[in-house]
Amino acid sequence: VQLQASGGGLVQPGGSLRLSCAASGSIFSINFMGWYRQAPGTQRELVARISSGGSTNYADSVKGRFTISRDNAKNTVNLQMNSVKPEDTAVYYCNAVYRRYDRLSDLYTSWGQGTQVTVSS
Repeated sequence: VQLQASGGGLVQPGGSLRLSCAASGSIFSINFMGWYRQAPGTQRELVARISSGGSTNYADSVKGRFTISRDNAKNTVNLQMNSVKPEDTAVYYCNAVYRRYDRLSDLYTSWGQGTQVTVSS
């Protein structure tokens, strides 16, 4: 399964940015899709994730500013980032937890290639 992320870039503090990610391949179902981020010298951390049923989890640092959404039919997930701050600067990674047609009993995880988000004036 491949995850293709897009939408990163440079944005001013207080601005908005939208990240998108599309999953493709031998997918039976995707349990969770989410976004993680990693700043230099830090560990990768969860930003937000969403279940196939629409339940969401957010890092405390982004609650009220970021919104995650997904289209189950298209296997896509989006992250709307509003009121961004310099501390949101990081490489953002798309993630999917899914089942394959040929191994329905197992859960797999895949990562996208990462997209840089830089918040700076």
